[in-house]
Amino acid sequence: MQLQDFLAGLDYPVSREDLVRRWQENGGSTELLQLLKALPAEQFESPAELNAALDTLA
Repeated sequence: MQLQDFLAGLDYPVSREDLVRRWQENGGSTELLQLLKALPAEQFESPAELNAALDTLA
């Protein structure tokens, strides 16, 4: 599963825990799983907010 495909199907707001759970359920890579677990916020209100948080980790 590609990260962009994963992000496109989310319903917002979304919590970090929900992101991690969904990634695991879909068989996502361990590397990106660790990235999701390292996100600084507990919840994201929009795709732009989530993408900005991911950009700070990359």
